[in-house]
Amino acid sequence: MTKPPRHRLVPTQVAALAGGVSEATIRKWGSRGKITRYGAPNCRSEFDIDELQEIAMRRHAAAS
Repeated sequence: MTKPPRHRLVPTQVAALAGGVSEATIRKWGSRGKITRYGAPNCRSEFDIDELQEIAMRRHAAAS
């Protein structure tokens, strides 16, 4: 039996720092489905730090 993946969740402010973007961009990406948003509706959102690091690396590679 395989265990489900564990997520290292961070709040929006830390997600923005990890992704190299503003908090508004993180919220927009979450609402558009570009990144996975964790948390109940009308509560603080959290995001997977590993997913954000992958996005940041892809953005950096595209800019090079």
